[in-house]
Amino acid sequence: MAEALGLALPGAALIPANTPYLEEMTELAAVYLMQMIEKEITVRDIITKEAFENAIAVHAAIGGSSNALLHLPAIANELDIDLDADLFDRIHRQVPFLVNTIPSGEYATQYFWYSGAVPELMKRIKEHLHLDVLTVTGKTLGENLESLADFPYLRGMEEKPDQMPEPDRIIFPVEAPIQGEGAIAVLRGNLAPDGAIVKHSALPAGMRYLLGKARVFDREEDAMEAVLQKEIKAGDIIIIRYEGPKGSGMPEMYYTTEAIASDPDLASSIALITDGRFSGATRGPAIGHVSPEALEGGPIALVEDNDLIEIDIDKRSLNIVGIKGEKKEKAELEDILAERFKKWVKPAPRYTRGILGLYTQLASSGMKGAYIMKYPDIGE
Repeated sequence: MAEALGLALPGAALIPANTPYLEEMTELAAVYLMQMIEKEITVRDIITKEAFENAIAVHAAIGGSSNALLHLPAIANELDIDLDADLFDRIHRQVPFLVNTIPSGEYATQYFWYSGAVPELMKRIKEHLHLDVLTVTGKTLGENLESLADFPYLRGMEEKPDQMPEPDRIIFPVEAPIQGEGAIAVLRGNLAPDGAIVKHSALPAGMRYLLGKARVFDREEDAMEAVLQKEIKAGDIIIIRYEGPKGSGMPEMYYTTEAIASDPDLASSIALITDGRFSGATRGPAIGHVSPEALEGGPIALVEDNDLIEIDIDKRSLNIVGIKGEKKEKAELEDILAERFKKWVKPAPRYTRGILGLYTQLASSGMKGAYIMKYPDIGE
């Protein structure tokens, strides 16, 4: 993402650490840094709304992590730029998924660099990019892509490692992509009125639609234990709540997703839905950033065991559709959820002191980037 934003030199991302090319790039980066100082080029000159759109397009094409929907909006907020989830969804619908590397693909990430890395990928998706944005070289993105010979460390890409696949097996042609859309989808519905995120590029075949019974947990540790003890069955949909920004600081649900992925009976038959977040290596139908989060009284706080949950990736929808295993009409569902909300009691804060205590009081929604919305008045 740093390279895609124009903050790193072309091809700087993912240079294998055991090569001399990383040191060469670092020395050249220092030269360009001094030039930026002399020319008074600042980060604000480089990171514009168009630069963020370029980064989102690259993110779509590489099958990037759902965490980008936290990091990029948080950076944008510091620059008074608004990046909403709908922008991510729109660009991900337009830009194809092209990079065949782990965790969403077959090959080790080093092969991406030897296949041309981010510059080659940008060339393939350039119709989706703003080529006139400024970069750390003092030149535009388009000028950099036309003068890659100015960056001698890139010659390392010619020294292919053993068992190197054909480059088009790593960075697919736009005409024949891995899939026609990017990595991320934004889902909405009565379970996530403000949205939720799924990395659908990591979904097994046949899991773009799921209908299952909720198994509800208020802590990730309890959900993981239930998976390990074989209490979760095929067709269940695990709900982990009170793990959002204000609930617990929004930790990643890594261990539960790995426990599910390691169980062959569950890996292709259940989903996990949470107001927490996920690791970049998450596989399967893992839906996070559900907003409003549970601690804010979002609908995820109202789900009960055996409620029917419907996930439809293609329709971008996430809904409670039934109670006690039986489907209900929309009006009846709304009445039931409204009654549950009247009885809902907001839990006491999990953290009341220290950095987490401050963060959980002041954090924005996971769908906005989970950054600090406002700073406390700490006096003189």
